[in-house]
Amino acid sequence: METSLHRELKYLYARDSLSVEVPLHGYRIDALDSDGRLVEIQHAALSGITKKVAELLGAGERVRVIKPILRSKSIETLDRRGGKLLRRRKSPKRELPVDVFKELIHFTSVFPHPQLSLELIHVDAVEVRIDRRERRWKRKAYEMVDQRLSGVGDRISLSTAGDLWRLLGGPELPKPFDTAMLAEAIEQPRWFSQQIAYTLRRCGAIEQQGKQGNTILYCMVSRCVDAAPKGRVRRKSA
Repeated sequence: METSLHRELKYLYARDSLSVEVPLHGYRIDALDSDGRLVEIQHAALSGITKKVAELLGAGERVRVIKPILRSKSIETLDRRGGKLLRRRKSPKRELPVDVFKELIHFTSVFPHPQLSLELIHVDAVEVRIDRRERRWKRKAYEMVDQRLSGVGDRISLSTAGDLWRLLGGPELPKPFDTAMLAEAIEQPRWFSQQIAYTLRRCGAIEQQGKQGNTILYCMVSRCVDAAPKGRVRRKSA
C-alpha cells in the first residue's frame, strides 16, 4: 500500500504531474525530476532497491535515490478507517543522517557510482493508526493505515566516498586508526563504527593498513582527504 507520504514526496521531486509512476526498463519509476534523472523514494531499507538501481544504472540511466530521515513524528489514532480521532501524541522517535550507514552497509554494490546520487531529506510525518479490536500474540495493538507529510527540512546529497566521510563530520583521526578511535570521534557505539568502517572501505573512502594484534587498522584514502574539507556534508534547504 502506498502511503500519502510516499505519494507527496514523489510529486515534490517530479518535474510535473505527468512525470510520476513512469514505466521504464521493465520497472515503474517513482518520478522523473527536472534534469531527467530517475527518482526513487525509499522509506524501507536501501537493500530493497539494490537490484533495481543496479539494472537502471546498467541501462545507462541517471538515478537519484531519496531516503527520508524522520525529523519528527506525530501519531493520530482513529476509531476506524476514516473515522473519528481518538487521540493524538508526539512520538519520541527521531532519526539522524548518520543512521543511514546501517543501510549503506547493504548498498555498497551500487554506491558510489558516477550516475547515482543518494539524497537524505529530513521530514516531519503524521502516522495514522487504528486500534485493533482483537489483539493476537506478538501482534501490535494497532494497525498503521497511513503516513502523511507535514513538513520537510534540510536535504543532504551524497555522491562520492568523500561525501560519506563528510557525513560523519570529517573527524580528525590518527594515522592509522581503528574502529574504537572512530567510535570515540563520532560519538557512536563501537559496533556501529565497525559497520561504518566496513561501508567506508567498500566505498573506497578508507583502506586497511594492517593490524595491531587482532585489531584492524585503517587510513583515509588520499583522494578523499583532498576532497573532504572539514565540516559536515553540504546541506540544501528544502
